[in-house]
Amino acid sequence: MLAKANRLTRGADYRRVSRRGLRSAGPHLVTHIAFTGEGRPARFGFIVTRAVGGAVCRNAVRRRLKAICAEALPDVREGADIVIRALPSSAGASFAELRSQVRRGLKRRGAFDVVSADVHPEPAP
Repeated sequence: MLAKANRLTRGADYRRVSRRGLRSAGPHLVTHIAFTGEGRPARFGFIVTRAVGGAVCRNAVRRRLKAICAEALPDVREGADIVIRALPSSAGASFAELRSQVRRGLKRRGAFDVVSADVHPEPAP
């Protein structure tokens, strides 16, 4: 899982990334990325609303996203703040589909460190 140092916890941080960050949308997720230029590890935040489903479903989607982001963390550039918003269709998406969309969103907006992304290619779905 993601350590506290790798999580966005303040509402102001979520708003800053969601409003001013680069956006990448897919069928199940919307990814917002803001580069702070700070020399700290990347931080992730998740927005999973009631539109996705009941509490059990929302928590399952959130756990999947956390596991996917923990897996991608070594490849993400320092100082990046990332907010992933789950769309209602994410409830029926497989782990592989969610992983593919997270990695695609990070890659599109330049969140992957160029050197480490080449060493760790995207896993097969």
